[in-house]
Amino acid sequence: MIHDKPDCENRTHNVNQPANSTLLAVDVGNNRVKIGRFEWTGAAGIPQPEQTWVLQGGGAPLDAVVGQCHAAGASLDWWIGSVNRPAASRLIDWLGEHRPQDRLTLLASGDLPIKVELPRPDMVGIDRLLDAVAVNRVRAPGRQAVVVDLGTAITVDLISAEGAFLGGAILPGVEMSARALHEYTDMLPEIAMSELADPPEPIGKATQPAMRSGIYWGTIGAVRELIRRMTAGAPQDPEIYLTGGAAPIIAGLLGPAACHSAHLTLSGTALTAWAMAGRFA
Repeated sequence: MIHDKPDCENRTHNVNQPANSTLLAVDVGNNRVKIGRFEWTGAAGIPQPEQTWVLQGGGAPLDAVVGQCHAAGASLDWWIGSVNRPAASRLIDWLGEHRPQDRLTLLASGDLPIKVELPRPDMVGIDRLLDAVAVNRVRAPGRQAVVVDLGTAITVDLISAEGAFLGGAILPGVEMSARALHEYTDMLPEIAMSELADPPEPIGKATQPAMRSGIYWGTIGAVRELIRRMTAGAPQDPEIYLTGGAAPIIAGLLGPAACHSAHLTLSGTALTAWAMAGRFA
């Protein structure tokens, strides 16, 4: 059964309002670069980008991004979170050559306004921590939260009732799993991610439907089981937040406590930028 998902961006726990600011938040992933333009308007909840771009690489798309910004003729503030070092280096080099007047910050784990209760916070994917920063903006005080990011890889992470990042699990993403079944076998075909937009029948009557079922419901089962085990013994059920390409459908399948937020990583980047500027705690 698919449930209606709650309006998680507009939950209003833990809200402090920073002064107005304009910035470009950048999420450099393994397969693409996502950019969001933020202007703080004083709205409660998780801030949402005024405009977004998804880039596959090259300088020309960045020219288009700059050209569409209201402040294209002036300096821009770029705040970058990256899990892909070569791609981040190419972006930084391009900005240095074409936009030397711009301000640029490459975020590290120690910059983020969140406690990380792990031996090596610097080894945690910055996207996972930025997601947690955004969720802490709306998480109910005293309640655990689980963050599920469904990207190239799937991460399932736990935030403590006090707001600390406790770690989590990493598993192959849906597209990665489909590609692996094709590449590591002789007879199994390749299945495009777009074909998994809707929940398939659990019993496949042919090879491709069986692959769709295994990949899709296997992912749902893994996420459910990880959430159950991570939060076992907690006095309250956790809040559950999902982001990433496959998140809208999967949020509904996880029950009424789960909600989808499309831009958690970009939002966490914007919140970090405002926090580092001292505009709010």
